[in-house]
Amino acid sequence: MPHAEVNVPASPAKGHAVPLHRLAHARAGDKGDRLNLVLFAFEPHHYETLVEQVTEERVLALFAHRGASRVRRYLMPGLAGMNLVIDDVLQGGVNGALNLDGHGKTLSYLLLGMSVVVDEA
Repeated sequence: MPHAEVNVPASPAKGHAVPLHRLAHARAGDKGDRLNLVLFAFEPHHYETLVEQVTEERVLALFAHRGASRVRRYLMPGLAGMNLVIDDVLQGGVNGALNLDGHGKTLSYLLLGMSVVVDEA
């Protein structure tokens, strides 16, 4: 499985791993070969878990198989969310890509499949 190492947080905390979609939802947008993924915690108390574990490095590793070259993360604490801007991930963008999802709308599901560690409580 190519993403196994991506699904393990860099420094596991006490607790257990769950898929990100248990804590957050996402929206996707695109411009050229750049993808914006916006991630919002369902519950504000999970925001810190997202900040600690959904890092630029982990997201870049998750999308490496699609040619992603850079990830920038913009935190939105007032909304318990973050905007992830991923460069070169759409394989040429809407007009240049031969894949079925040139807009990258389904790529939010790839992000939501990432594992994060939550407290046992």
